[in-house]
Amino acid sequence: MSQITELKFMREFIGVCAEGYRLGWHERNGGNLSYRMSDEDVASAKEFLQDGAPWQDIGTEVPGLKNEYFLVTGSGKHMRNVPLCPEENICIVKVDETGTKFQIQWGLVAGGRPTSELPTHLMNHEIKKQLTGGAYRVIYHAHPGNLIALTFVLPLEDKAFTHELWEMATENPVVFPQGIGIVPWMVPGGRDIAIATSKLMHKYDVAVWAHHGLFCAGPTFDDTFGLMNTVEKAAEICVKVKSMGGKCQTIPEKGFVQLAKDFNIELNS
Repeated sequence: MSQITELKFMREFIGVCAEGYRLGWHERNGGNLSYRMSDEDVASAKEFLQDGAPWQDIGTEVPGLKNEYFLVTGSGKHMRNVPLCPEENICIVKVDETGTKFQIQWGLVAGGRPTSELPTHLMNHEIKKQLTGGAYRVIYHAHPGNLIALTFVLPLEDKAFTHELWEMATENPVVFPQGIGIVPWMVPGGRDIAIATSKLMHKYDVAVWAHHGLFCAGPTFDDTFGLMNTVEKAAEICVKVKSMGGKCQTIPEKGFVQLAKDFNIELNS
């Protein structure tokens, strides 16, 4: 392998960054993405990793992720630049034996740090790893415009927000049957918002950050990006419905019951 960017997990990571930017979810340096690498990923990238940079504090404790490797976007970096120059805008970090420090082992060659939301990402990776037996590997944060707009007009309450978006398309309850959790407005990048989000991630795969954006978790890049895309599409329809005067009819409650039965899912209603 001549370049690390030719590896499959790297190509998929870069693809999400590029597509999210194309859709308008990543103005300037907005949003971030992280991926918990598999043992196979680490082995395939081993020749490119360097163990020598200083260890830095994560800002929280994630003992369940000790010695794990993560591919993450850089703080202050623009998503539009990730496919243009990956080595300057993203990095691979390793968590230490205690789960309190990280070390950059590849990337950010022009300087910088991993995303300022690293504590939030890692706390939620730890939770999802535990809850799913290691199946979940992707955490994605973006700023989709329609979803953000709805946080100014819909009740900032889990059930109300969930049901409003479930009603916007028949397959929405199938894609996010657990529903959507809401974090009231908080200053981003710190321990408080990380804790608030992690509490929701015990129950949901989707967390709305009021007046800020969306936070999604999933097993693969496709699943996680698709989840984000579905929620934003539901928000877009909701914005259009409200702009046309509101609903005249909608999916009946018994319709949700039938969906759950036919698709063999449990709706967190």
